[in-house]
Amino acid sequence: MRLANKKVLSLVHHEFEDLELWYPILRLREEGAQVDLAGETKGEIYKGKYGVPAEADYSFDEINPSAYDALLVPGGWAPDKLRRLPNVIEIVKHMNNHKKPIGQICHAGWVLISAKILQGKKVTSTPGIKDDMENAGAEWLDEAVVVDGHLVSSRRPPDLPPYVKAFADELAEE
Repeated sequence: MRLANKKVLSLVHHEFEDLELWYPILRLREEGAQVDLAGETKGEIYKGKYGVPAEADYSFDEINPSAYDALLVPGGWAPDKLRRLPNVIEIVKHMNNHKKPIGQICHAGWVLISAKILQGKKVTSTPGIKDDMENAGAEWLDEAVVVDGHLVSSRRPPDLPPYVKAFADELAEE
């Protein structure tokens, strides 16, 4: 499996977009990656927008981003909560500074905006936050998936297949 020995961190909080959290996790695990979920509280059961649960393996405070090869940020309403947490912002900045793949879909761009890492980057997101992305200095494109260096972005659930393929390809090259 091409992603054996790869460790991926996925962020989670209440009201994540169910498919945007679970589809990438399951696909990456199918390719051999270890995917851990981190939330505000270790062991907490976070509920997606449609009620699908996700249990945090670790709290954000326990995370050493150096131990991971890549980061996933799901969409939904969770990003508006995640972006307010200083330890989440530090994880994102660390991954960005070390050019490790960062995947973001839909509203997840809000977390990258708050981490101030989008200046001069090409990205996509749900059209609802296009202005936010552009105001953060990004060039917004209306495409299913946009890869700019180590940043992999996507619009919404129908774009999950090409998004996760592009993210897995980027991770495999690490």
